[in-house]
Amino acid sequence: QVQLVESGGGLVQAGDSLRLSCVASTRTFSIYTMGWFRQAPGKEREFVARAMWGGGSTYADSVKARFTISRDNAKSTVYLQMNSLKPEDTAVYYCAARITGTRTYNYWGQGTQVTVAS
Repeated sequence: QVQLVESGGGLVQAGDSLRLSCVASTRTFSIYTMGWFRQAPGKEREFVARAMWGGGSTYADSVKARFTISRDNAKSTVYLQMNSLKPEDTAVYYCAARITGTRTYNYWGQGTQVTVAS
């Protein structure tokens, strides 16, 4: 069982930056692909970014060039640096983990609220 704890959300103005963190309670962090997802009010949860062991990453088109995912494997932590935030980025952001090579994210954090005011 892996527990994920996110932090770093808050209320910011459009154009500001935030960095989200997610700490995983596992000694085998390296076997997990880590992802960030978000869910806005009244909308379905959507993929934001993922980071694999070794540095490979993928982004949703809506956040490319603005968001950067990174991981510190020694600290079992994944980050989401969010720059040039827009009101449409307002959502609850969730950290998730899946064993690399599988398709399902089995572990989810509790979420952290990000609100971007115009």
